[in-house]
Amino acid sequence: MGIADRDYHRHPSPQRAGFLASLTPVVKWLLVANIAIFVIDYLILPQALGVKVDQLRNPPLVKWGAFSIESSVYGLRIWEFITFQFLHGSLGHLLFNSLGLFFFGPWVERWWGSARFFTFYLLCGCGGALFYTLLSLVGMVPGGPGTGLIGASAGIYGILIAVAVIAPDLRVMLLFPPIELSMRQLAIGLLGISIAIILVGFGDNEGGEAGHLGGAIAGFLLTRFPHLLGKTGAFFRRNRAPAPRASATAARRQSPPMSSLNAEVDRILDKISRDGFQSLTEAEREVLQQAAKRQSNQS
Repeated sequence: MGIADRDYHRHPSPQRAGFLASLTPVVKWLLVANIAIFVIDYLILPQALGVKVDQLRNPPLVKWGAFSIESSVYGLRIWEFITFQFLHGSLGHLLFNSLGLFFFGPWVERWWGSARFFTFYLLCGCGGALFYTLLSLVGMVPGGPGTGLIGASAGIYGILIAVAVIAPDLRVMLLFPPIELSMRQLAIGLLGISIAIILVGFGDNEGGEAGHLGGAIAGFLLTRFPHLLGKTGAFFRRNRAPAPRASATAARRQSPPMSSLNAEVDRILDKISRDGFQSLTEAEREVLQQAAKRQSNQS
């Protein structure tokens, strides 16, 4: 099997392409989880309880899992640092976060690898909750210790900042307004809006913007200092014999048979899928370049 034969290397065919067909595993799971929890919380549970959503102060799961200083910090409901990231306050809230995860999440998951990306995403969400707590305690955002915080926005902002750090010149086209920006410009713009809303108090969402900034700060630190994530992928790896190591010089000098090269490419692509592109050694990158050149010559 060559590099061009791998399913995740090729673009999906029109017959196989679908809304979730080109998504990476963790991003797909997060989208499905967010949508399913929203449906359960706003449709299934209220119907089972025999009440209308508009009669509830908060839907059942939001009431149970939202983050607040009073319950999460003072009450030691530590799980709320995680559960609040899967809860949303409205369909528009869910849609906005889903779009950000859909467009930018796969890029970062391919960079980190699925296991480390999942850890990265959750830590960015926790960073949002911690920064919200800090600004709330110093009086920079309104609401008391009992004010709830929900949404995946902190993790999404962490993802956006990761892309901006790794590929600052990557061009993106906004849906509204329809203008093209670099990822650096997009990140600066979004962070500037969050800071302005907190300082001016516009829009009655200062707490949410504090969460955005916290997620962005966590995303920046984890991307600039990837060792902070540790060897997360080791917990998810299958037991397999260690592959022989080769120096970059040896890889350049030797021209292995195509069957041997394909086997090594398969191993490297599996490693990228599991641990991310940044996990490759210089020798492994050389092998991929060699395989790409051979593929180009045969085309």
